[in-house]
Amino acid sequence: MAKGWFNLESAGAAIPETSYFEGDSAFKSLGLSRTTRLYGFFACLGIGFVLSLLGSIVLFLGNVVIFALLYGLGTVVSLAGTGFLIGFFTQLKLMFKPVRVLATIIFLASIALVFVGAFVLDNELLCIIFVVIEYLAYTWYSLSYVPYARTAVKSFVGFG
Repeated sequence: MAKGWFNLESAGAAIPETSYFEGDSAFKSLGLSRTTRLYGFFACLGIGFVLSLLGSIVLFLGNVVIFALLYGLGTVVSLAGTGFLIGFFTQLKLMFKPVRVLATIIFLASIALVFVGAFVLDNELLCIIFVVIEYLAYTWYSLSYVPYARTAVKSFVGFG
């Protein structure tokens, strides 16, 4: 096994086991090691980023439909990447807990609205607005996993 900074097996307790999160046994039945799960996460994150970046480039070239396809696919692939860390069913359960259900609904709706803006309305400006809403909702969703992060952001912005 590789030594040094990229030795994922040596991370030990820093990477939670699947059983830590509400009993998701998906990875036990699949036999995925901690290292394989991390590779899956980083692969999805990288692929999602590249797809979203390509979509953004295509948008600036004037093709809103290809943008929506690439960007939406990139977002979904990136989101699926976290399923490798905690389990896909556990992720779905956690997404719809009361503390983050509103952010999740806005996030998922904004992904759909990007497609509506592209395919139905053929409006680049609306697509960009929905992407901004998507980023804000995903940020708020992500902050719900960090203790006191939402409170700190509210105080920083002046709502706390």
